[in-house]
Amino acid sequence: MTIGVAVAALTLVGTTALAIAWKNGDGDSDDTAAAGTTSAAPPLPSPGAPGTEAAGTPPGAVPGGNEPVVPPGSPGPPSAPTATPLAGRTVVIDPGHNPGNSRHTRDIGRQVDAGGFKKNCDETGTQTDSGYTEAEFTLDVAHRTRDVLTGLGAKVVLTWDDDRPWGPCVDERARVGNEAHADAVVSIHGDGAGANAYGFHVIVPDSVHSGTADTRPIAVPSRALGDALVGAFAANTGSLPANYIGRNGIDVRDDLGGLNLSTVPKVFIECGNMRNAQEAARMSDPLWRQKAAQGIAFGIRDFLAKGS
Repeated sequence: MTIGVAVAALTLVGTTALAIAWKNGDGDSDDTAAAGTTSAAPPLPSPGAPGTEAAGTPPGAVPGGNEPVVPPGSPGPPSAPTATPLAGRTVVIDPGHNPGNSRHTRDIGRQVDAGGFKKNCDETGTQTDSGYTEAEFTLDVAHRTRDVLTGLGAKVVLTWDDDRPWGPCVDERARVGNEAHADAVVSIHGDGAGANAYGFHVIVPDSVHSGTADTRPIAVPSRALGDALVGAFAANTGSLPANYIGRNGIDVRDDLGGLNLSTVPKVFIECGNMRNAQEAARMSDPLWRQKAAQGIAFGIRDFLAKGS
């Protein structure tokens, strides 16, 4: 009789403990599933028609990018990508032209070596019909690109940073990348084509071996960098490759000193045509310029991720 009472009491206590534990959530499979589940990122918006803005940032994606973001309060995906994939890498960003060049025409008109021939030190660049200059655009996008790349772990060097009244000359711009032993160099520009021309394009070096120029060692990796930029820039901005120059967003040239004198992988990107009204409106918009910067930075990241 006494033993039976004791067993019954122990059974009652154990049942109560289990009930309390269940109420506190220790065995709540619904809560566990909710805490460990993140929403899949929806597909990126397709590039829009000429003059059409991209649909914007979809839920679950980095603004203008491919990387899924973790919703607030989520423990994160089971295998998160490396936060700093560009750690140990050096990238040089070259903001095209300089706002002060127009006041120093004699200085920028000085002839310098462009790889076996002479060219002007620099040019004034183009502008929109409303007066927004290419030099203002390139420096702003360069700053934004630097910030994204720094966040990815890269060491970033600018060829100039609003710290001089004009220039630098094209040979000096090339020298900055060479002396930094950069893993990649991107020169940022805006084009000044006819009003009906639209789209972006990336300029890559031809194989040049003349005078002081020898791009043979960098021609292939530079093309790979260019291809990566075309894909990432289109995906992040919604822009289309140029309809007036190049092929599939790539233009190969042998007449640019900044490319001819480079000893490291280097390309130019013409982010759009500033003389086209619709593209000028986009390029004047800081939100679009952030997308452009992300496209450039992610293109560099994708190029370097392939072991370049």
